[in-house]
Amino acid sequence: MCKLQFSLLDSACGKPHIVCEMARIITITNQKGGVGKTTVCASICGCLSEMGKSVLAIDLDPQGNLSFSLGVDATSGGYTMYNALKQTVGIYDIIQHTEICDVAPANITLSACELELTSVGREHILKEQIDTVAADYDYILIDTPPALSVLTINAYVASDWLIIPMIPEILSLQGFAQLQETIYAIKKYYNKMLEVRGIVLNQYNPRLILTKEVEELANIIAEQLDTDVFQQKITSSVAIAEAPAHGKTVSNYAPRSKSSMEFSDLTYEILGLERPKRKSSKKGRGRVKKDVKA
Repeated sequence: MCKLQFSLLDSACGKPHIVCEMARIITITNQKGGVGKTTVCASICGCLSEMGKSVLAIDLDPQGNLSFSLGVDATSGGYTMYNALKQTVGIYDIIQHTEICDVAPANITLSACELELTSVGREHILKEQIDTVAADYDYILIDTPPALSVLTINAYVASDWLIIPMIPEILSLQGFAQLQETIYAIKKYYNKMLEVRGIVLNQYNPRLILTKEVEELANIIAEQLDTDVFQQKITSSVAIAEAPAHGKTVSNYAPRSKSSMEFSDLTYEILGLERPKRKSSKKGRGRVKKDVKA
């Protein structure tokens, strides 16, 4: 159902003018694999849902990891993002509802799009599909494959913001020059409003010297992309690794964990909102002290 708001009176008829609020579209991207794109995407979806926002997660990776992480089985038949991009059905027809958020799932059939999407205007197909449902959501998050393919380009054309996860390893820095060129080309020819919202340092370990060195390089890259490295880093944890097996995000699986708090703070930082103040927890068992006799 469309989210509506009333604006100023229409000058022609003097009646309230109804304006549809469109969703903020955020793509999680990095052509390097193994940097935690899916984890970051799923976790932000979970945090936004807990904030009371209506969220659609679009799985644009043929591996279908986002679908699996959010509790959707995309291997048992049914329509997927492949069908939506082939335009045999609308994206509305493939959306599945979960306890976390709505999901437009994907599976291995999506890999065929690289060869099959050859028509003029193929870069705009995802945007055209998203436009049909954008008024129904506050946020739409897109998980992309680890490659600068037609799928990734479709995501960039449709998006308002890009978020780039990376891990503190030298190999994680490879390919940023090509990524920068791609973003520049998309902004020039297809989507002038595209913005790199920031870089997320994932699997962060401040005790390692290499981490500090890569963080310095990440800040240089961020400056070249006209963005920043988010202050909130994401450290490794068992909860993050276990959550997808249960079809949950870390905030659903382990809401009191350090990782859950980190992703919550990261989400507030991405949105540019003030982080909520947390109540200090009591230390110890909270036993009542006995009166000491003088």
